[in-house]
Amino acid sequence: MSTQAQVRISADQQYMDIKGYKFSPSFTVLYNAADPAMALKPAGIKKVEYNVLTWKVTDSTKADFIQKKINASVAGDGFDDRILRGKSEWRTANIFHAGESTAIKATRLEQKGDTVFFRFPANANFELKAYLLTNINPFPVLRYTFAPLKAGYYSIGYTGAPSILPEKATAIWQPLIWQEKRIPDAAYLTPAFMATLPTTMVFDGTNTIGVLVSPEHIPFQPLPMLPNSQFGISLLNEAKALQPSVYAPIPGGYLSNMKKGDSFSFSMQLVVTPQDINHTYQQIAQQIFGFKDYRRNDIASLNTALDNMVDYAMTDYAWFIDSLKGCAYSTDVPGAVKNVSSLNPLELALVRDDKAMFEKRAYPLMEFMLSREKFLFSLDSTQKIQSPSRKLKGPVAPLSELTALYNVFGRENDFYLQMMQKEFKNDRVRNLDVKEKGDNWINAMHLYKATGDKAYLQTAVTKANQYLKQRAYQQQTSFNDPFSGSFFFWPTFTDRWIELSQLYELTNDTAYLKAAVEGARNYTMFTWMVPAIPDSMITVNKGGKAPMYWYLKSKGHQQMYYPEEQAPAWRLSETGLTPESSGTSTGHRAIFMANYAPWMLRLGYYAKDTFLINVAKAAVIGRYRNFPGYHINTERTTAYEKVDFPLHKHKEQSVNSFHYNHILPMASMLLDYLVTDVFVRSKGKISFPAEYIEGYAYLQSKMYGMRKGTFNDEKDVQLWMPSRLLTIDNTELNYISGRTADKLLLAFTNQSNKPVTANVTINKELVNVKKNTFSITVPANGINTIVIPNTPVPNTFQQKILAVTNDKSKDYAKLEKGHAHAMLFKLGSYSKRLYIYLEDDDTKWSKVTLHYNNTTVEDVAYPFEFTVPVQGAVTFSLSLYDKEGRVQESEKATLGNK
Repeated sequence: MSTQAQVRISADQQYMDIKGYKFSPSFTVLYNAADPAMALKPAGIKKVEYNVLTWKVTDSTKADFIQKKINASVAGDGFDDRILRGKSEWRTANIFHAGESTAIKATRLEQKGDTVFFRFPANANFELKAYLLTNINPFPVLRYTFAPLKAGYYSIGYTGAPSILPEKATAIWQPLIWQEKRIPDAAYLTPAFMATLPTTMVFDGTNTIGVLVSPEHIPFQPLPMLPNSQFGISLLNEAKALQPSVYAPIPGGYLSNMKKGDSFSFSMQLVVTPQDINHTYQQIAQQIFGFKDYRRNDIASLNTALDNMVDYAMTDYAWFIDSLKGCAYSTDVPGAVKNVSSLNPLELALVRDDKAMFEKRAYPLMEFMLSREKFLFSLDSTQKIQSPSRKLKGPVAPLSELTALYNVFGRENDFYLQMMQKEFKNDRVRNLDVKEKGDNWINAMHLYKATGDKAYLQTAVTKANQYLKQRAYQQQTSFNDPFSGSFFFWPTFTDRWIELSQLYELTNDTAYLKAAVEGARNYTMFTWMVPAIPDSMITVNKGGKAPMYWYLKSKGHQQMYYPEEQAPAWRLSETGLTPESSGTSTGHRAIFMANYAPWMLRLGYYAKDTFLINVAKAAVIGRYRNFPGYHINTERTTAYEKVDFPLHKHKEQSVNSFHYNHILPMASMLLDYLVTDVFVRSKGKISFPAEYIEGYAYLQSKMYGMRKGTFNDEKDVQLWMPSRLLTIDNTELNYISGRTADKLLLAFTNQSNKPVTANVTINKELVNVKKNTFSITVPANGINTIVIPNTPVPNTFQQKILAVTNDKSKDYAKLEKGHAHAMLFKLGSYSKRLYIYLEDDDTKWSKVTLHYNNTTVEDVAYPFEFTVPVQGAVTFSLSLYDKEGRVQESEKATLGNK
């Protein structure tokens, strides 16, 4: 059926019938004589951090917005005090209270060919003309022109879409946070720059309806922000019914100040489509805004970016504070360190056969994750921002991380298992102030992975099935998911699709796959699908200056300089990336930390869902040569692409913020993408087993390198990807590499839509091979593999640390004095280490001395902890000195084989 056939004019010429839904020729004009002082304010939604548009009002009966009081812990990068802590005044967040309201409806509709003209009654304050183009696919287009007859601030709302009672709706969507059946509590107006697609939607179980702003009103340049937002979108009407609406301009916003003789024109599309909301999202993204597989490597392969990123992580620029065993977190919390997981550097050390990465990053973080109370650690007891801890009351490591560590080291460290079982029975606050419940289906699943005990798997399945009933099979009507705690980062807004995908992989139960795919598709609605990407070059870094992020400028950071140049628009686009979170979405437009991408890529393969696959690729490919910092936030620039972009001191970085604890998780994300891409393109024939890096927030990845996998017909292949193993003369090829006792196995993936033939050189310093160059051709968006025989690799760090020694000796002791915990790390055949930390701090002790095997070590500053290498058994004790110099001796303990 043609679009025109789907639009009928009612016999009385009072409404348009689109596929059986009545669209009225009704508009609402809002007028303010003076600037209504549009401003974003914290919404005050329980358990949700989110900012909404508000306006000043002079009538107290319309002052329905109550300003939320913001805790001192809410501060740092992304939190704008101008929004959070502005003065309290009479304001409304309801769009229908944002000005003097005039409802106007066409008195008749006239159809001439493929155009329907609206005839409006005369009005003393303005003239309105509108028409509907019925022959445009996939949706008819409504255009209007508005001309004021007196000066003031205007907003014209199309308010004629079908109105549906909340109880009649199956699902709704208003960006950014209202999804499933979480209906807004007010008629909030989402400004253009906060809409991942410029529409709100209602699904009635048969069709999704919406009013979609046409692409020309959200241009690619300049970068969308509040001052240039041309419109807002709303879902709730004054009667509290669901009615998608568009208001343009925003009251008090861009172009809203008009005078007699001005003219304002606008265009939108009337959506009725027979599918649910996340499939409608896909349809609009693809058919209206041109979303597709649009990226390629272009500037560098993902392997090159990974190598550069890992190199950067080991420099002083990456600001790892050895004494605190952590990454500096000064962008948000001066003097603090914050770590995500020990598994990121451990994975990189294993897969890349990198001893320095293990010693300098992985091992210190292992100690940190077992000893600290929270991810954010600060010695300053007065620091309140983001609620850090200075306590050594670990493990902060989630149960899944303890599982991974237990499995990586051959299940020889029993203390990990003891910690897991203890954590399963308890709740813990690890990040910010969010309490996590220990006894849940996800942790039961990880305990099964650690022990092989089918009782844990049955517990996981039973609890997960209950979770499906309560969470996945019911559209959520409020923000009260117990798995989410508070709602801030995007994973809290959807079901636990990443963990559900893992349970599917364990059980092959398609119920978990289906729920995971639905969660992932809902997650795509947090990814940008606008603006549409023009086929043009964009001039960036004008005058040789890179954009300067206002937050860093306010902190005294220095201007950065990069040459003025042109770059293709597609390379600069945020499409496929998400804002950081609900609470910081007003400032952090698009973050490069796209850990969801490998998970979506894999789920897309399992479910044959090309939209998930394309979103995943859009998030990662062709964006950087090195660590790109955190976000796209001010102007379009190529600064993030430069290989030297992160190689500056902290105060010399001003394009975007640097969270140094993100560097290694991002490297893990790239490795996960590389391995998953090969898995998908090989249709599962090249597959490597994985542990789970849970971290916190959105920083989840698969962890590779601890167990051998398959490579087509080859079994027992060890993933082995040392730095700069290959040199390839075409940037479009990514690769992964593995080895057996005498073979090197390589898989190449082509990220472009054209076949690629490339020359490859193997690094002879890493592989003893007679002929180290060859040519390979990889099909467009395809894969090709090669196996090189007779390439033995000498006994390396990777082999030593993964060696199983069958050492089951005692590895944990607790000393009552100082509340000290002692652990013996058994690190394959590579090393054994005694690690001791005290819960007691410097309010009780001035120094602590460790005595072990006729050796003495002293620690004179908190945190009190010791790391010493050992061979066989180790007997040790502590001497603890109080503030007055008096000493107390602990009992002795022995760990390890005698």
